[in-house]
Amino acid sequence: MLHDLLARYGPALVFANVLAGSLGLPVPAMPALVLFGAMAAMHPGLVGQQVAPVLALAIFAMLIGDSVWFLAGRLYGGDTLKTLCKLSLSRDTCVKKTERFFGRWGVRVLAVAKFVPGLSLVSVPLAGAMGVPYRQFIGFDGIGAALWSGTGLLIGVMFAPQIDMLMAGASRLGRGVAVVIVVLLLLYAAYRWQRRRQLIKKLANARITVDDLYRAMGAKPPPVVFDIRSEEKRKLDPYVIPGAIFADERQLSEILAKYPLDQKLVIYCSCPNEISAAWMAKKLVEAGYVDVLPLLGGLDAWRDAGRTLESLQMQARNEVPVNITPKAV
Repeated sequence: MLHDLLARYGPALVFANVLAGSLGLPVPAMPALVLFGAMAAMHPGLVGQQVAPVLALAIFAMLIGDSVWFLAGRLYGGDTLKTLCKLSLSRDTCVKKTERFFGRWGVRVLAVAKFVPGLSLVSVPLAGAMGVPYRQFIGFDGIGAALWSGTGLLIGVMFAPQIDMLMAGASRLGRGVAVVIVVLLLLYAAYRWQRRRQLIKKLANARITVDDLYRAMGAKPPPVVFDIRSEEKRKLDPYVIPGAIFADERQLSEILAKYPLDQKLVIYCSCPNEISAAWMAKKLVEAGYVDVLPLLGGLDAWRDAGRTLESLQMQARNEVPVNITPKAV
């Protein structure tokens, strides 16, 4: 029976499930905690005594997985976030929103990040990349892991009768229920991935290359170049294309007020596939601009082509900008 299985292997199963989820694998960790909490409430003598060890193991598993991502962020910086963008089924703009959320609240956000989809996945390596001390990271992340794990177990305890009914129904239907659930999850993931690929394909031709932008910057009048990276990304990579202006896609009204609709605009970010830049270009076109293009490959493509970059530190000091070619990445 299920409760016998949980009594014997429950702690190990929960540990493995939570660890896999914290490492970024597509494993729903919360249901395992909820189910164990329900089984503990229904079988206090057999399973209930293991609640405290399971809670400790869940917290430990999450701290292990998060520490791996924290170390990746510390060692590889912004490249780790770009990897997450590639792996995520969500738009890269969601990652950008998470970066801003972290920038506003700092490492304290880790105490609640587990409850916000996508926030933990980005905020943990971002904490490492931003140089947060590990002791401070593990403190707030531990609080978040304890709250999240405890909430899962508590939900299971509170709704044990209802969960028991669902499990009984599933048992009567047999393995077919599990197969259906797995198939539905796979179909949903495939749908999200296909939509993302279609968007990238649709926008593939609406780009300007590095060479074309370089030539256009020498023309009269030159295009206006917008850097739409988040403040956190700019701290990790403090260089811009010479003459670029920082812009926020949430404040399109300021752009409309400053630039005429026939002004040529070029937008770049640091996200893979330039999804954020393409999304903002789409918004500007809808607002009436007739010549708006994302930069193909973003800032990385400009750097890889050997073009000069401008240091943000020089801009901050209000000095004459000096073009700097950083070391190859």
